[in-house]
Amino acid sequence: MTPHTDPHTDPQTDLHADAVRVLASWQAPDAGQDALRRDFLRHLEEHADGTWRECVPGHITASTLVVDATGTRVLLTLHSKIKAWLQLGGHCEPGDRSLASAALREATEESGISGLELSPGPVQLDRHAVRCHPGGSWHLDVQYVAYAPDDARHVISDESDDLRWFPADGLPTPTDDALRRLVDRSRGLDSLA
Repeated sequence: MTPHTDPHTDPQTDLHADAVRVLASWQAPDAGQDALRRDFLRHLEEHADGTWRECVPGHITASTLVVDATGTRVLLTLHSKIKAWLQLGGHCEPGDRSLASAALREATEESGISGLELSPGPVQLDRHAVRCHPGGSWHLDVQYVAYAPDDARHVISDESDDLRWFPADGLPTPTDDALRRLVDRSRGLDSLA
């Protein structure tokens, strides 16, 4: 007999429900982002495990663009596997009760900066192919912005080949269009401070 799991304390249920709530209420900035939002919701409807890495067709991930207190610089990682400059983030983990907590955890772990202030909701969505499973899979990335405190000092994690601040209007190469769009969207936000 399978033990009964209380849905109020099951991290998988909590995170899945939060992802549905966040995506259902998010006001997409344009038609393309709204189409992705609906696709992500469809994925979650079809996959009870859609927030976990083990979900083969694809899975929700959470990432964060860390911006300095002035809003003029962004902290990027030279990803050790992808070999491109990207925002911080990754897979949801069992202790994550929400997409926001996953995004903040990833940003804090990968930057070494405590006291990050996360945007109240996602800023952008991105779907990209990855090799999490034989034959390939998709990351359905829910992207946030976080502001670093004035005195923030970053520390390179094991997941990075490098970690540096760059001017928001002077991004390094190689990077991708999704990061450039995320940086552009972050510049239109009011500071959280």
